[in-house]
This record gives sequence, C-alpha cells and structure tokens, in this order.
Amino acid sequence: MSAQAPAADAEAPTPRPPFSRLPSARLVLRLCLAAQVLVAVLLAVETGWGELRLPGREGIRTAPETPVSPGDQRRPFSPGRVPSRLGPEQPSTGPVPLPATLPPRLEFSMHETEAFGRVMLATGGIDEGAAARLRGYVESLPEPPDAVALHSPGGSVDQALAIGRRLRELELTTLALPDAACLSACPYALAGGVERVVSRTAWVGLHQHYYDESTILPAFLAVENIQRGQGETLAYLSEMGVDPVMLVHSLQTPPEDMYLLVEEELTRYRLATRIAD
Repeated sequence: MSAQAPAADAEAPTPRPPFSRLPSARLVLRLCLAAQVLVAVLLAVETGWGELRLPGREGIRTAPETPVSPGDQRRPFSPGRVPSRLGPEQPSTGPVPLPATLPPRLEFSMHETEAFGRVMLATGGIDEGAAARLRGYVESLPEPPDAVALHSPGGSVDQALAIGRRLRELELTTLALPDAACLSACPYALAGGVERVVSRTAWVGLHQHYYDESTILPAFLAVENIQRGQGETLAYLSEMGVDPVMLVHSLQTPPEDMYLLVEEELTRYRLATRIAD
C-alpha cells in the first residue's frame, strides 16, 4: 500500500492593507467629539470654581490705607477690598456718598449734585455682563446722566473696555471722586469719558491682567490670548486719547500688587483731563 501523500500546506493568510489597523473614521470622529465635550466640561468647572473662589463675593470691603507719594506707589491688592483714607466707619466727603461695602457685581444709582449735575454712580466688581446692564440702566432713565462716577476694584478687562466705549458714545464725563477706588480694569472704563475728572484723594491703580485666559488651554493659546488682549487695550487707550505708555506700569506690576498713579502721572498720561479736590 503506497504511503499517504502529505497534506497540502494550509493556505497562507492574505496580507492586511497597511492602514487596516488604524481606527475607522467614525471612531475618530467620536473620539474628537468626546474630547470637545471633555474640554467644555473642564472649562465650565474651572469657570464655576473660579466664581466660588472669588474674593469679595459677599461684598467688597473698604480698608484703611496710607496715601501714596512718588516712589511709594505699590500696595498689596485683593479684589475683596478697596483702599480708603477714611476707613469703613467714616462717611465719604465727596459730592456722592460712597458705600462702605461694595457689591461683588457692578450696580448703578443716580445722584443729584451741584458740581457735576446728574451723576450715575457705578460701584462694585466689573463682572461679565456689566456693560450690557449699564446700557440697559442708562436707557431706562428718563434722561441720561451728565457724568458717571466709578468706584470699583476692577474685574473683566473686556467689560471695562465695552463700558468705556459706551460712555464715550454717550459723551459723558467720568469721575473718580474723593476716596473712590478705580483699580485694575476700572481705569479703562474711566478712560471712556470725554472729560475725566479725578480727585486728588482718589485711588487709581493698574496691574497685570489675565484677559480671561484659562489654565486648561495650552500655553501657546494662553500667550496668544494675552497678547491679543494687550493689543486691544493699547488700541483702546489711543482711541480714547490716553497715552498707551501708561500700560508700562500695568505690565511691570504683578496681579497681587497694585501700582497707584500719582497726580503727575494721571495728567501726563491724560487719564485725567482735570484734577479736582
């Protein structure tokens, strides 16, 4: 009996195309969508957490501070407090009474004065939506104010620029009254006045800004956002007739400090068109 022939070799597997191990287009789209959702959730959490951590959320305190003089102009800064020569127990002596505790978001009230006519006092933090609320408040008045007095620790730069542009459209005078604080982003709103009257005892100060960058986004995007914000602020100041060189003090002062401008600087940079008592 002849020997059985060996079984034929098993058929060799068909080679797979070179890109067959890559994920399908549908899977890639799903992964991209999931990543976008994750980033959106993280941004929302970060924004919400920032709101929870915001100092002064229950009210911005007035704290006694020593006056500044040339060469002695840097003070510690907290968005939960504003400086005062008088202290929280003494009423302000200016044409419009200033509150001892400021609200965490910008609020508005009207006051009749002999010196400036109808004055709208804008007091509190410059929060998101402040510019739209200011516009709505002014439009609700039976007649527009003659001037806007600012008393604020600052807040959103973008909102401050929008407020300043709206005040310029209305051709209003802006005021920094005796012992009023106009800090951080607030001077950009002050710059919007056709006339800008600053008291010798007001606190007007600048420091570095964040321009709403996120710690989650890549560093190169954060830097791009900061540079864009600085460019917009420079252009805005020039548009308002304020010397953009003023921003040197902002760029050189870290966020935890505040550089308070003295009378000579206020007039040299044209942030103040007039100094008052």
